[in-house]
Amino acid sequence: MSDQVFNVLFLCTGNSARSILAEAILNRVGAGRFKAFSAGSHPKGEVHPYALQLLKNLNHDTSFARSKDWSEFAAPGAPEMNFVFTVCDNAANEYCPVWPGQPMTAHWGVPDPAAVEGTEAEKHLAFADTYRMMNNRISIFISLPMNTLDKLALQRRLDEIGRKLPKAG
Repeated sequence: MSDQVFNVLFLCTGNSARSILAEAILNRVGAGRFKAFSAGSHPKGEVHPYALQLLKNLNHDTSFARSKDWSEFAAPGAPEMNFVFTVCDNAANEYCPVWPGQPMTAHWGVPDPAAVEGTEAEKHLAFADTYRMMNNRISIFISLPMNTLDKLALQRRLDEIGRKLPKAG
């Protein structure tokens, strides 16, 4: 099991900011043990420019970034997910597709940086805060001893990651 690559899907409604940031973070820090994907229930069709700018400023590869519908990952031939995390409250409350392989799920909701109104600096700060929160959660997630936790203990830890970390900076 130590050689297994875990597929992780991050879900949000628009798939333009939070889930894209999470996908980029996990693909960087997952050290080949994790492969991240993202999707939305009602994708906006484009990635938020502030999300792209932040990722580029932090030297993330952004060639992967596109806003896509979650049905892509429920279709035949899609990668089988080990984990599915909702990162916005709307997606957590929606009826989700049946994911092949019955992945473990958890809700890791964070505020929508794209909804922040204010100055340009305040908007950019909201994206930076979202990145920090997702990075913290993902860092804890990738440090879990996947091969020693039973399914119930792992589920409990996944739920705790979403509950115990502060939601706002």
